[in-house]
Amino acid sequence: MTPGFWRLLASGFGAGRAPVAPGTAGTLVAVPFAWGLAQLPPVLHLLLLGLAVPAAAAVCDRAARLDGSKDPGWIVLDEMVGFWVAVALLPPRPMTLAAGFALFRLFDIVKPPPAGWIDRNLPGGWGILLDDVAAGLWTRLVLGVLLWLSGPWGGG
Repeated sequence: MTPGFWRLLASGFGAGRAPVAPGTAGTLVAVPFAWGLAQLPPVLHLLLLGLAVPAAAAVCDRAARLDGSKDPGWIVLDEMVGFWVAVALLPPRPMTLAAGFALFRLFDIVKPPPAGWIDRNLPGGWGILLDDVAAGLWTRLVLGVLLWLSGPWGGG
């Protein structure tokens, strides 16, 4: 694979090169993939998500090494995987995805524990990726509670 291939994947097919808010742009790219994952049987959905985490860590690590930086801002594959974690196995309705998007961006920016610690202390691709996975888990928790409280609005 060429360096351009790793950069293309890590940048979310170029979304990470957006001049403003590249993390938000990368998360937007993740939305149709999340919808597609939600169409799969739950076991296959979780299997693909489970495979995506180490694969994304490897791609982020490779891209960061090519760039010579710890966590370049143009790498947004971590935001994509974090968003997929955030909305995993939820009904792929527009309101659910929109709420997941907003909450994920909030938690990705605020970095509640352990996301902040992971961001500061883990090296390489795992350090780039796992703080976003932690933000995705926080999002998933809050979104699950909101959907449970909303009853029919959340659609179960």
